[in-house]
Amino acid sequence: MGPYFVGVLIPLMVTLLIWNTKKGKKRGLTVDVGGETGYAIRNHRFTSPVETAWEGVTTLAELFEYSCNKHTNKKLLGTRKLISREMETSGDGRSFEKLHLGDYEWQSYGQVFESVCNFASGLVQLGHQRGERAAIFADTREEWLIALQGCFRRNVTVVTIYASLGEEALCHSFNETEVTTVICGYKELKKLANISGQIDTIKRIICMDEEFQSDNSLVSVSSSWTITSFSDVERLGRENPVDPDLPLADDISVIMYTSGSTGLPKGVVMTHRNVLATVSAVMTIVPRLGSEDIYLAYLPLAHILELVAENLIAAIGCSIGYGSPLTLTDTSNKIKRGTKGDASMLRPTLMAAVPAILDRVRDGVHKKVDSTGGLAKTLFDLAYSRRLSAINGSWFGAWGLERLIWNFLVFRKIRAILGGRIRFILSGGAPLSAETQRFINICLGAPIGQGYGLTETCAGGTFSEYDDTSVGRVGPPLPCSFIKLVDWPEGGYLISDSPMPRGEIVVGGPNVTLGYFKNEEKTKEVYKVDEKGMRWFYTGDVGRFHADGCLEIIDRKKDIVKLQHGEYVSLGKVEAALIISPYVDSIMLHADSFHSYCVALVVASQAAVEEWASNYRVEYSDFLDLCQKEETVKEVYTSLIKAAKGARLEKFEIPAKIKLLSEAWTPESGLVTAALKIKREVVRKTFSDELAKLYSS
Repeated sequence: MGPYFVGVLIPLMVTLLIWNTKKGKKRGLTVDVGGETGYAIRNHRFTSPVETAWEGVTTLAELFEYSCNKHTNKKLLGTRKLISREMETSGDGRSFEKLHLGDYEWQSYGQVFESVCNFASGLVQLGHQRGERAAIFADTREEWLIALQGCFRRNVTVVTIYASLGEEALCHSFNETEVTTVICGYKELKKLANISGQIDTIKRIICMDEEFQSDNSLVSVSSSWTITSFSDVERLGRENPVDPDLPLADDISVIMYTSGSTGLPKGVVMTHRNVLATVSAVMTIVPRLGSEDIYLAYLPLAHILELVAENLIAAIGCSIGYGSPLTLTDTSNKIKRGTKGDASMLRPTLMAAVPAILDRVRDGVHKKVDSTGGLAKTLFDLAYSRRLSAINGSWFGAWGLERLIWNFLVFRKIRAILGGRIRFILSGGAPLSAETQRFINICLGAPIGQGYGLTETCAGGTFSEYDDTSVGRVGPPLPCSFIKLVDWPEGGYLISDSPMPRGEIVVGGPNVTLGYFKNEEKTKEVYKVDEKGMRWFYTGDVGRFHADGCLEIIDRKKDIVKLQHGEYVSLGKVEAALIISPYVDSIMLHADSFHSYCVALVVASQAAVEEWASNYRVEYSDFLDLCQKEETVKEVYTSLIKAAKGARLEKFEIPAKIKLLSEAWTPESGLVTAALKIKREVVRKTFSDELAKLYSS
């Protein structure tokens, strides 16, 4: 046997051995647990739920201080310098703000910890009393994290509120928690001024921006509220230091108001122990986390996914660079032409994302490739198909020279969109489609850790492992959680089902929160404590366990509707299948028991539909006019049928009629949550006339 043959054979045998080992790897193991009878799985590496990964650390305040002392001189928080704001006018006369942003300016761990201590002391000097609650009501930025940790050093419970919440939800959140101090940005301060007469307990406002000082319109509220700048609070604390009043593990750290998809938001009550459990669990499963990593922060910090992520990143000595969804890439809406986006400037190695954002990255690349055409498109299609074959099991081309060639010729330019150095993406907040997961894996060359969790479980639940190349699953239980399936006979899901046990997903462990603030009835409905003292949260989601212990989300109890002739339709499942149409920006399926068919509201993707119109020379006055044209509706509907057939939907699951909408659904419009989930009931009420016409026509 010649040396060349040996040199080729041995690596191939090793590759095949590794592939076969991973294929049969057990990622979750069955476990005997208390409470309602079910089928329970634990993480394969931990026999009991993890509470903390740091010896002697039991609170988020202790963890932050420990990390700042350990990494004193390393960069922690970075924010881009704002050079200028400019207004640009589009061809149709609309004006848009564009930002000229400079380099990142950094604060070290030592400097940030000093700011945190000063802010904590400043709170006392302002008159914030022990036992009073403070709210953070702002977009994600470095002051948000400093304020959070400053409050923790005084054992102040923080109420987190989405910056995009409407007035009714805002008043409800502030009044229910009896907040006395609000920490916000200038934009949010103006929102508060508009509803000042409806908020009962606020005494102090700490504004992160200095602009409020020259705003005469705020004079009317300054008599009832003390408004102080963030920098002045830090200065007060620096000049009048106060000893910390550190919390205990079971003290309440956060009351997080969810921008729920139904009704008024509910406040989820989290202890330091709860959040620390998830932070500790995620730390054990993200590969090679280290102080050289850089994290791009742009998701709402009022969302549990981002709050856990930033506390974890700070705990291990990484750097956090702040951005926003509107300045993320070089072509983002608010980036001035010629200015680099946040990702290009920061060049992060880690980021978190919600599926809607990853879907937009995928669609953007597809549109760019399709519009370029020619050799570039041919090369992309060939490279993508070769890499897809490699990942799907044809291991030729998975390693070695071919992979390097495709990376250099094709994927290098795509990876540059997010800075070129991304090595791991955490996806959460909603199910990620298999198509998008594969696309991101191949084009960005980074594994996606798709997680499943809820605000009520501090984002802890399951998390797919970095070496798991399967799609459509959310991984095994995190080390902080047990996951149990319980029978849901009404929906036809049983743990005795073959070939996989199925049922409602129930999460147990130290990450399960205390319940809903001032809502004992709802708390008792979905939280249970078993005979061993473990808390369980009944999620309302339906899942099944694969043989290796990984969970797959297959339904949601509230999303299942029975049609007139008895067929059951899973709204979320159908929407996930249809949204892959390039013409769809958002979609909501509607069904009820008075009809034998479904209908759908479809928010059209403006770029894709206008490109189609241009190619087929369809004349129109504006985008609204284009969406109302019969040929446009027909084209979009045909693409939905194609997507439905590809997903093997039943005939009764496919919408019989659609209404094409031109206006995007945004958190500001109140039609989707901050995580871009549809507020089904709000959308139904808003478009009740359109839905009625679909059924009557």
